[in-house]
Amino acid sequence: MKKSLKPKALQPIAKLNFVSEIGELSLCANESGLSHLNIIPQSGDEWLSREVSDAAILTADDNLALDTANRHLLQARRELEEYFNGLRRQFEVKLAPNGTEFQRQVWQALSELDYGVSCSYAQIAERINRPKAVRAVGTANGANPIAIIVPCHRVIGKNGTLTGYAFGIMLKQKLLKLEGWNNF
Repeated sequence: MKKSLKPKALQPIAKLNFVSEIGELSLCANESGLSHLNIIPQSGDEWLSREVSDAAILTADDNLALDTANRHLLQARRELEEYFNGLRRQFEVKLAPNGTEFQRQVWQALSELDYGVSCSYAQIAERINRPKAVRAVGTANGANPIAIIVPCHRVIGKNGTLTGYAFGIMLKQKLLKLEGWNNF
């Protein structure tokens, strides 16, 4: 069963960085779930602005909330390691991205895509019953704060070609190849 995104997200209160097969990942969470997954760019990369600074992490007065957030981080790390090793096709960690209702609808539709399956922006627009919102779907896809787990890398062009990816087309290609998609 696919996990649904929490309707209202809180600010992140815990952060965990670790090195993965694709580079350094930065995870942030609150007591509701994982709120961010970013791939740490090299200095000078334009996606540096996606990184949640340590100053943006709220200090939790509630130890239970902090413990819960840290459990979400550890679960996400374990699941990502399993994914990169070919042992996981579906993520189970709770998600709590902060976004508009429309963005959360798009991210939910992305989360429901099966492993190794690609789709277009138009198909996502159809899934959320907003067939004319193709460009808005593209914008929401680009604003996805939880890379990989909310699989925006699975969105390709309507004609089957690879389209842009916030972390670069080469990483998108690598993630798709990991999932068995070789139509490049």
